[in-house]
Amino acid sequence: MDKWRRGRPTEAGEGLAAAFEEDPEGVAGLFSECELLRSQAAGAGLELDDSATSLAALDQLLPRWRDDPELLPWLGNDAGLYLGTVIVRNVPGAAWHVWPAGQPVVRLGSGREIHVVEAGLDWAVNGSPELYRMYAEASEA
Repeated sequence: MDKWRRGRPTEAGEGLAAAFEEDPEGVAGLFSECELLRSQAAGAGLELDDSATSLAALDQLLPRWRDDPELLPWLGNDAGLYLGTVIVRNVPGAAWHVWPAGQPVVRLGSGREIHVVEAGLDWAVNGSPELYRMYAEASEA
């Protein structure tokens, strides 16, 4: 039992950071799933194809999710991970990075980091910053 306990992360985010260190592509694949966001988008007739255009289309959706306080943080988290996925797949030099506490960020080739989950939560709650705008800023950096 002691061996098992010692092998387990002691902080909540350490597990994600360790998993990312061991298998960054696998964790990035999990980040890209964004199942709740993809489901909501599909319900509105929008297919998320990991493109900048899909971010602009998400920005135009009516924010019906704001009526459901339980859904809001989950959808915001997915929106941030989707934003990060689009940036990583389309902006040269961009890559995922996970801080030791477990916070995923996108690190641009310039070294600048974008806190995509935070941006996604702000977008889900307030409608800003617009996801496409965040992408455009990242692609210019």
